[in-house]
Amino acid sequence: MTTAATPPSTTPGPDGAGPRPKGLHADLSASVAVFLIALPLSLGIALATGAPLQAGLVAAAVGGIVAGRLGGAPLQVSGPTAGLTVVTAGLIQHYGWRTTCAITVLAGCCQLGLAFLRTARSALLVSPAIMHGMLAGIGVTIALAQLHIVLGGTPQSSAVANVLGLPAQLADLHPAALGVSALTLCVLLLWPRIPGRAGRALRKVPAALAAVAAATALAALAGLDLPRVDLPSWSSHALPELPQGPVLGIVAAVLTITLVGSVESLMSSVATDKLIASERGTGDRPPRADLDRELRGQGAANIASGMLGGLPVAAVAVRSAANVKSGAVSRKSAMLHGLWVVLAAGLLVPVLDLIPLAALAALVLAVGIQVVSITHLRTVTRYREVLVYAATIVAVVLGGVLEGVAVGVAVAVALAMHRLARTRITLDETDGFHRVRARGQLTFLAVPRLSRVLNSIPHEGHAVIELDGSFIDHAAYEILQDWQDTHLAHGGSVELTGRGGTAISRGGQARSTGASPGTAAGAQPGQGSPTGSGRAPAGGSTAIGGAGGHRGEGRGAHQCCRPWTPWQNHCDHRALSATHPQTTAHLPAGGAGGAGEGREAAGTIPSAAEPRDAATASPRRRGAGQLASGISAFQRDTAPHVRDELARLAREGQRPSQLFLTCADSRLVTSMITASGPGDLFTVRNVGNLVPPPGAEATDDSVAAAIEYAVDVLKVDSITVCGHSGCGAMQALLTSHPGAPMTPLRRWLRHGLPSLERMASRHHAWARIAGRLPADAVEQLCLTNVVQQLDHLRAHESVARRLAEGTLELHGMYFHVGEAQAYLLSEGEDFFDCRVFDSVGQNA
Repeated sequence: MTTAATPPSTTPGPDGAGPRPKGLHADLSASVAVFLIALPLSLGIALATGAPLQAGLVAAAVGGIVAGRLGGAPLQVSGPTAGLTVVTAGLIQHYGWRTTCAITVLAGCCQLGLAFLRTARSALLVSPAIMHGMLAGIGVTIALAQLHIVLGGTPQSSAVANVLGLPAQLADLHPAALGVSALTLCVLLLWPRIPGRAGRALRKVPAALAAVAAATALAALAGLDLPRVDLPSWSSHALPELPQGPVLGIVAAVLTITLVGSVESLMSSVATDKLIASERGTGDRPPRADLDRELRGQGAANIASGMLGGLPVAAVAVRSAANVKSGAVSRKSAMLHGLWVVLAAGLLVPVLDLIPLAALAALVLAVGIQVVSITHLRTVTRYREVLVYAATIVAVVLGGVLEGVAVGVAVAVALAMHRLARTRITLDETDGFHRVRARGQLTFLAVPRLSRVLNSIPHEGHAVIELDGSFIDHAAYEILQDWQDTHLAHGGSVELTGRGGTAISRGGQARSTGASPGTAAGAQPGQGSPTGSGRAPAGGSTAIGGAGGHRGEGRGAHQCCRPWTPWQNHCDHRALSATHPQTTAHLPAGGAGGAGEGREAAGTIPSAAEPRDAATASPRRRGAGQLASGISAFQRDTAPHVRDELARLAREGQRPSQLFLTCADSRLVTSMITASGPGDLFTVRNVGNLVPPPGAEATDDSVAAAIEYAVDVLKVDSITVCGHSGCGAMQALLTSHPGAPMTPLRRWLRHGLPSLERMASRHHAWARIAGRLPADAVEQLCLTNVVQQLDHLRAHESVARRLAEGTLELHGMYFHVGEAQAYLLSEGEDFFDCRVFDSVGQNA
């Protein structure tokens, strides 16, 4: 990636701190600031690993020059990092320094391979709780080791040994080392908090440099006898040798360096993009990070660093943040910082030799403590993943990085399985009827408890079964169905409801061909009732999965079309209707939906009330005949149930709660997927669920008029833009050719071009479904289009005014047709800088 030339102008600095220079001058200034941070940290990390001190300088220089030039995040700075300290220290102890350099080279080759396989973004799908736990465990291990040096001793070989050795170390303190370390930590802590004009001037010097400089000055002026930095001659610098040791051990070491370095670099790339977005306006930002290119750059840097006898390289969040805040505008800043490190390694050796090792140890101790972030702890607590986080930390500290990650993954999987299998079943008796509440998924694991509770209900009584979950497996389904048959046979009644008492389904028979096991435990309110009210008839019985408002007798002949038979047109028997007219009925699609959107009709099975010869006399109707039969079915089956409600709406007028803007695709039935009825939604449908922005060329005023009417006249509380999978409009956008003749459809689809540009741009957040990547480019564009059309909505004057008043909400929705699953756009962006669509379950 080449960096675009920037004009020699200025832009406002962060927090309004005056203009910020652009171009080479800005990069030069930022590179000096980053260099002053990198120099002491590189020496401190080398000290913590037990490597030659100049190895830290080599890694800093290579990380700046090689990763800075080849990486995919222009303002990110790479070098030796705290995240790799524990791993590298262990490798040096087991294999020696020269073999560790060779392992670094091999790890770089692995990173190049992963980058060419384009796996960078997939690596970020690992649970953030595991990532943060791994880094926190590394930080704890670093802090325990460096604490011994701060106290004037020598660290032990493991975190456990360091903890056990602390009492003896505290009994044998070295006042000089402790004083220098204490001064270093105090300056680190207080430097950013110096008030007034003097504080603003002093803070231009990085706190790490100020702390090490103060400690060095104290040691020199007081004549303290302390171990100091000792940089040997570069002529004796150790270079790598062929790996020696067990093959499996070498492979594990390579994989560990690859894993930790890659994850830390990619996380830093995402964090740097977020920092840039918060610090700078849209026109002042570099391109978003190309994660695969960044992984290639890190791989090349590790190969170069290992070959030159340097530490493993990864992106460093502290230096990257300093680079952004110092006003860097291109990758030249990171490269120049690497050049300054090279010059310092050659020209400042006498000065560097004055630094006490205790000061560097205190610096690394502070870095290790900072890795254990309170912000990350709050995040994992909010998402109930503290157990995964804590288990990963403990396993990293006690066993190592790979072991810790493995334990974290195992705990995360076990926790997910526990949440899936955990079911709470209770029985209450109120006002003469028994209510069974099942919270969670009904699987075979819950069958014994479910059977015990159901069998405790007396015969000839009324029972309400409340299912609050999203899944019933075959074993649980059979238990429920068998118990229901027995209870009804003894004169009892059963009502099956979802959460809050809304009926899942109703039917006039004791047993219907309802939802099969392996499907949702309960439908959305309104699916089982043509009125959408979800109320079961008084004294009636409810069959599991039965659909109300339709003839259960007619549905029974075709098991593939259960609750929504009158609206389905995909069944195998439909294709056979022309050759087997006896299976074709006069009922149309949409005949039983109280607020149906007019889906395409399909032949259904004749009901018991219809003469058999009527069903066999004519083939499936089309055109006017199909429409007429659909209207007839509505008048017969649905109108009696909704007449009172529609009469009320006719008297009082419509008062919809939201404007629902979606695609004209026939597979989207808004009343079905939102469990809504008459008067609930003010619906606008068009090809591609597009919202032309105000002032756009060839603007369609009908959409803008509907928005204005809904917002200003109807006073809706929210607006939802709903896209869907397999959208033909999005496919047309992806395959359109600039030279094609302009048609009405092509003119309309021009309002979707900003979505296509947004998907290709790195200046906007990526959109994905929670837990997985988009299946293909069409799904990616469908998701991106929802986000883009929400931006178009905000540009409408009436919408912007209501948003500013806080009286209107905007929501994004995506409906996967093949999965029958709805997803809602979450607020803000996730940890990986993505706009995420979260799945909606029954408990939402």
